[in-house]
Amino acid sequence: MSTKSQLEHLGLFDARVPRYTSYPTAPHFTPAVDETTYRGWISSITGHESISLYLHVPFCRRLCWFCACRTQGTQSDAPVRAYVETLLAELEMLRKALPEGIRLSRLHWGGGTPTLLAPDLVTRLADAVLAAFPLAEGAEFSVEIDPNEIDAPRMEALAAAGLTRASIGVQDFDPEIQKTIGREQSFEVTARAVDLVRAHGIASLNADILFGLPGQDHEKIAQTVQKLLALSPDRVALYGYAHVPWVARRQVMIPPESLPAPRDRLALFEVARALFVADGYVEIGIDHFARPGDGLAQAQRDKRLRRNFQGYTDDAAQVLIGLGASSISRFPQGYAQNAPATGAHSGAIREGRFSVSRGHVFTPEDLWRARMIEALMCDFAVDFAALRRDFGLDDSAIAAAVAPISARFRDMVELSRDRLEITPEGRPLVRMIAQMLDRYDAPALSHSTAI
Repeated sequence: MSTKSQLEHLGLFDARVPRYTSYPTAPHFTPAVDETTYRGWISSITGHESISLYLHVPFCRRLCWFCACRTQGTQSDAPVRAYVETLLAELEMLRKALPEGIRLSRLHWGGGTPTLLAPDLVTRLADAVLAAFPLAEGAEFSVEIDPNEIDAPRMEALAAAGLTRASIGVQDFDPEIQKTIGREQSFEVTARAVDLVRAHGIASLNADILFGLPGQDHEKIAQTVQKLLALSPDRVALYGYAHVPWVARRQVMIPPESLPAPRDRLALFEVARALFVADGYVEIGIDHFARPGDGLAQAQRDKRLRRNFQGYTDDAAQVLIGLGASSISRFPQGYAQNAPATGAHSGAIREGRFSVSRGHVFTPEDLWRARMIEALMCDFAVDFAALRRDFGLDDSAIAAAVAPISARFRDMVELSRDRLEITPEGRPLVRMIAQMLDRYDAPALSHSTAI
């Protein structure tokens, strides 16, 4: 039986499973976590430690049909400026709640479109963040950049603020695919954005592209990858397009009959993967590629790779705090998510309250299962000795956890007393294998396809 036939037999082309950027995943968050819980977790942070900070800017000039992020369209700067005032007030509340001496290991602005902020807003927001929480040694400051919404003044403001990594969304360069997904962005526009980034001395460039888009075939994705390689990004995220119109209503604009079948999605990924590897990129986890000298590649070699809501990271901070509507924070004790609607979020901040509306408190079992899932997603392997050392698990508990995996995926995993490892042929199944460790049930339609 061929490898592809084995993968089909094991259900890869039919399954819908989480992406496991968290465990438990966001659909399992509940209102049991509120502002009181959040403030308690903040108060447990000691001074002189490093945390990560994420700022969410939910506004876009246009709403791309493929996107499932929490965003809203605006043609006016008025709501954007009002929202920045809310972010500044929320930041000040956080500064007062945290002990002195906190520094940032990572600062990331996402969205939405952070680069629709006018230069004065970029400067004001960055200055306020760094005045409250200076960057630690070796820290990184990254911003998601829409090539259609960047110019020299905004790039100058970002560079002056200390930007170290620009993340550019590409999706696909084919004009017909761009029209179908509502994201028209020529190669020339993208190249100009990259030139701006490089001209302002930004050391690192990340690019996002998608496979599984409507009308995408081998030739089209190969052309997109080759054009992207001409821009020489330092790292690339090659995400599978998730068609979930029941979650993101704008996706009803994309005709489902134009989408590649699951088997074809895997083939599209393999075409792109082969081109990145041939150009010298290192495979990082399930969907990232990086130059050998990039921090992600180094973290993978050193077994320090981690996974969070932005994908793969080499950030070692134990606390990630999200500011802005819908942002999610992670603490050693659990997850806390802000109110998703900008109105509800802004209203809470005006009243002097953090807008946390739901989340999850970790159980001891959550913690060791999360470690196993993250290890599979990052390293395709689980070290049982580390589970015994860090969580006090005995052999019977470990055996009970991995027995269903060994039974279902026996030809795709290698199991010993000290280790579970997914074979190279079985790596497309990693999200399905991780789900075998998940103790929270969710309707299949909550998630995207397994490939």
